[in-house]
This record gives sequence, C-alpha cells and structure tokens, in this order.
Amino acid sequence: MLEIAKMLESDVDSVAALEANVFTLPWSRALILKDIKENNSARFFTAREDNLLVGYGGFWLLQDEMNIVNIAVHPEHRKKGLGKQLLKHLLTEGLKEGAKFATLDVRVNNTAAKKLYESAGFILIAVRKKYYTDNQEDALVMWLNPIKL
Repeated sequence: MLEIAKMLESDVDSVAALEANVFTLPWSRALILKDIKENNSARFFTAREDNLLVGYGGFWLLQDEMNIVNIAVHPEHRKKGLGKQLLKHLLTEGLKEGAKFATLDVRVNNTAAKKLYESAGFILIAVRKKYYTDNQEDALVMWLNPIKL
C-alpha cells in the first residue's frame, strides 16, 4: 500500500538518489536539503511502498499559487498510478493551504508526464524555448485553474 508523508531530513539521501536515477538535471542533495529546511514556501512529500521510497513530489506555495517543482517515480514502479496519486496528494495539500491554481514546467518530450498533467486538467499556457540546459529542450508551462481533484 502506498504511503505519502511529509519529506523529512532523513529522506534526503534516498530522494537525491532517486533524482539522479530519473532526471538528466537532478537536484543535488544539498539543494533538496536546503529547500526542505530553509524555504518556507516549499512543501515536499515522499511516497513509500513497504517502507521503500518509490517516488516523491513537491511544490512551492506562493500566495494563492502552487508551483509544482518535482514529481518523480522510480522506473521500476511506474505505470501503477503512483504519479497520479502523488499529483493528487500535492493538489490536495495545496488546496488545504489556500492555493487556488497550480502551475508547472514539463519537458516537451516527456510524454508520460504531459499525459498525467493533462488528465488532471492542466492546460498548456506557454513554451519556454531552450529552457533545459542539458539539451536545449523546450519547457511547456502548464496551468490548472481552479485546482480540482
């Protein structure tokens, strides 16, 4: 059974390892730790099955906007609906804290993530040309207004 909980400092090493496994531009351990300890707008959560980290997600709350900064699912645990559950959890937490709408950036070629966000009602509002520094890939800016579950 999937358990989603607030990310703790003790989770940072395993989250950083997951980042390095799934992203070409992963956040460093130091950046993750700094965000959960020092960024008052940051909200991060881990997803575990049988106490094993299988995913995580986070957002920054900026007044009535939540900006989803990361959702990651371990490759061995994909296609089980975990990303959808993580996204729903993030949106639920954002609503609890007063967010009225959500934004995010996604790589133009990340088909699975785009499908996930579109299935939740996100729409494309802009394109950031050559946004990602590793391959000059565009970022799609997506928006959900109002937040709905």
